Amino acid sequence: MRSKLPNTGTTIFTVMSRMAQEYGAINLSQGFPDFDCPQRLRELVSHYLNDRRNQYPPMTGIAQLREQIALKVLDHYGFAADMDLEVTVTSGATEALFDAIQASVTQGDEVIVFDPAYDSYEPAITLAGGRTIHLPLQLPDFSIDWDMVEQHLSPRTRLIIINTPHNPSGAVMSHEDMDTLAMLTRERDILVLSDEVYEHMVFDGGTHESVLRHPELRSRSFAVFSFGKTYHATGWKLAYCVAPPALTAEFRKVHQFVTFTSPSFIQYALADFMQECPEHARELPQFYQEKRDAFARLLQGSRFRFTPSRGTYFQLVDYGAISPLPDTEFANWLTQEVGVAAIPLSPFYDKAPQSTLIRFCFCKDDSTLQAATRLLRAL
Repeated sequence: MRSKLPNTGTTIFTVMSRMAQEYGAINLSQGFPDFDCPQRLRELVSHYLNDRRNQYPPMTGIAQLREQIALKVLDHYGFAADMDLEVTVTSGATEALFDAIQASVTQGDEVIVFDPAYDSYEPAITLAGGRTIHLPLQLPDFSIDWDMVEQHLSPRTRLIIINTPHNPSGAVMSHEDMDTLAMLTRERDILVLSDEVYEHMVFDGGTHESVLRHPELRSRSFAVFSFGKTYHATGWKLAYCVAPPALTAEFRKVHQFVTFTSPSFIQYALADFMQECPEHARELPQFYQEKRDAFARLLQGSRFRFTPSRGTYFQLVDYGAISPLPDTEFANWLTQEVGVAAIPLSPFYDKAPQSTLIRFCFCKDDSTLQAATRLLRAL
C-alpha cells in the first residue's frame, strides 16, 4: 500500500511511554499527571453518567459548556466570544489542531512552524496537501527570529502555527511577539493557528499572551485550548477551539466528519465545574510553579544543567556533563539502565542541531519526583 505519510513513524511519546512500562522506569516523558483530577469534577462526571446524559450531544458541544467557555475567555482575555458562532468543543486538542489545518490549508500552501515543534503539526499539513516550512527557534531561550519569519513569507504562505507556552521548551511568547506577528500578517492572506493548551501554566508572575487578547490577531486566528491539561484529565481527550465565525464555519465542516462530537456526560460535568470552581484555572499557575520549583530543588546537586521553565509542565535539562551520547540514545539509556524516562528533543525538529537537551515532565506527585530525582542525582 502506498503511504500518505511515508516519513511519519510512531510518535516519540508513545515510544518512550511504552519503553518506560517495559523497563519499569519512572515515566517523566509523556505529559500527563500521575495524580487525579479534582474530586468535585469526578463527582459531577459520575452524576451525569448516571443521569441519562449518554446520547449524542450537539456537534459543536453542549450549550452550557460553550457558554462557560465564552465566560472564561471573557474573564481571562477580555474577549466576548460568541458561544454559538465562535466556540467549538472537540475530542482533544490534537483533533482541534488537525481540523484547523484541514479547514485552512490546500494543495501547494505553505505553513510556517517553529522547531522544536509538536509532532502533530506536519502530518496534518502534509495530509492537507501543504508544505511545512520549518524555522528554528533561537537558542538558548527558544525565541522566534521574526526577521527570519519575514524572509520566509511568500504568496504561498497560508498559515503560521505558534505554540505558547511552548512544548517542549517552556518558552513563553510576549506581547511584543504578538504585535510583530500581527504586523507581519497584516494585509496578507495569512491565518494563525495558536496552540495554547498550556495557557494556565505561566510562571514567575508572567502573563499568557493569547491571540484572543489581540484584536487584530483574533480576527484571523484559530485558538486551541485543552480541558485535559487544565483539569488534570488528559485521558478524557476534550478541548475547544475559538475562532471568528467564518473560520469556525470551515472548522466545523471538518470537525463533523472527524469525530462529530465528544462524550456528553463529561461535557455536562465540565460545564458545572467551570461555573462552580472558576478558581481552579486561576490557581493553576501557582500550583504548577510549586511543582517546577520542587523539581528544580530536587535536581540540585545533580550534573544536569537547566534554567527553570517559564511555562508548561516541562523542564529541559542539559545532560552534557554526564554523557556524550546523542539525545535519543541517552534517553533510551536513561530509561533502560537508570529507570527514568525522558523525551529527546531531536524528534521535534526537521533538522535537529547537535544538542544534549532532553525534556522531563514535572506534573507528577511529589513522591514520584522524589524517587526520580534520587536516581538522577546519582549519575
